[in-house]
Amino acid sequence: MSKLRYGILTTGNIARQFAEGVNGGAERAVLAAVASRSHKSAQAFADQYGIARAHGGYDALLADEGVDVVYNALPNSMHKEWTLKALAAGKHVLCEKPMGMDAAQVQVMFDAARRNDRLLVEAFMYRTHPQTRAVLKAVRSGAIGKVRTIRTTFCYRTKKINGNTRFDRALGGGAIMDIGCYCVDFSNQLAGGLPVSVHAVGRLHESTDGGQIEVSASGVMRYEGGISATFTCAMDTQASNLAQVCGDEGYIEVPVPWKPAKGKASWTQRTMQKPRQDGVPDEAGEELRVFSDESDKPLYALEADAFARAVLDGEEPFMTEADSVGLAKVLDELRRQVGVSW
Repeated sequence: MSKLRYGILTTGNIARQFAEGVNGGAERAVLAAVASRSHKSAQAFADQYGIARAHGGYDALLADEGVDVVYNALPNSMHKEWTLKALAAGKHVLCEKPMGMDAAQVQVMFDAARRNDRLLVEAFMYRTHPQTRAVLKAVRSGAIGKVRTIRTTFCYRTKKINGNTRFDRALGGGAIMDIGCYCVDFSNQLAGGLPVSVHAVGRLHESTDGGQIEVSASGVMRYEGGISATFTCAMDTQASNLAQVCGDEGYIEVPVPWKPAKGKASWTQRTMQKPRQDGVPDEAGEELRVFSDESDKPLYALEADAFARAVLDGEEPFMTEADSVGLAKVLDELRRQVGVSW
């Protein structure tokens, strides 16, 4: 079975999660090289994850003939520059989300991928998990009737602000770019397209570059057919971080939609005959179905293998150009409405 050889750009937290995932169960992907601005950092990373080659500089990784695909885990503001360079060097690119600082950048990157006949995919790893695919299949099959409302949250509280790229506007920080993008992408998939209107509010925080970034944001999106979606994302707030898809015949609830753990993913489907009010049980009863989507692979192994199949076997990418460009346009508008600009 042929395998795709990955080269990792940078050695930060997300790069470590990716390396652990690939080493923990990928079948079509291997880690071939890693690059950091410092050779010492790259070598330490390589030693930890059993990677053969460590490069003290990003250009060196792009020149590495033993690398088929570059996993771009650099800060958001550096995605465009190094994705374009990687594509020009003849490498495929799996680029961390959000792919670019705005929709215009994302389109430029995909145009370059076409010119160089290379594959470019935005790394929304949750899309590759069986749980996500199962929920989408259930909704599209009419399991809960017509979709009416989608509700999502993705929040966390961090105490580390100084030196945190998420709080740096110049590096593409902010709650919408970091985690709100998951909520919007999930809603787009379930609604079958992009919203026709969006409304957002947010709470701003002083950025380390002197401007402001959104530390939290909440939005309402309306889609064709009357579907509405709401979301809340925040970097200073605790929340359930679940997703609900509500139809006219029932609803689906996903407790851990964004980073389901290996072998522990589950979701529920409920059919309500009558609404419960004032604590009175529904006389007609309620159907509850619990689904388990057990995968023996780590999430990032699933992502690496899915990208490899797209390159090696011609499988449809798990996130298309239209998905990424459309998502970026929505994120642009949401950030504009909460009062953040580059």
